[in-house]
Amino acid sequence: MANLVFQGPASLTLDTKGRLTMPARHLTVLREMGLTQLTITKHPDGPLMVFPRPTWEAFRDRINALPMEAVRWKRVFLGNAMDVEIDASSRMLIAPELRKSAGLDREVMLIGMGNHLELWDAAQHAAHEAEVVQGEMPDSLKGFTF
Repeated sequence: MANLVFQGPASLTLDTKGRLTMPARHLTVLREMGLTQLTITKHPDGPLMVFPRPTWEAFRDRINALPMEAVRWKRVFLGNAMDVEIDASSRMLIAPELRKSAGLDREVMLIGMGNHLELWDAAQHAAHEAEVVQGEMPDSLKGFTF
């Protein structure tokens, strides 16, 4: 899984059944690793997280290892996780429950986040990014060289 890296945005459209076509650059990464199975769950900021199955399993194990005080967050991450398969037409189905929770209707953004992807409503993503850019940079980035 060391070479599994997703980066960059993709502006996509959900079809009437709630499917989206995986962009070629992400599909290439997945196919090179022999992966077609994904797991989708909620993210605390509102979008959905899309994990290749082996990456999900490592994330799931880390969540399962959290102490009892984190049970509510375990419920958010694990209780909403849904497995999907990329079909022969390079599409994945986003379950209605997850689409509703993330406010996904038609226009979406799929954002590469390294070892996983985030799926945002396009308008929500634009607003979130504008808010981040207008806000103060965290201390951990202030000394970072660009």
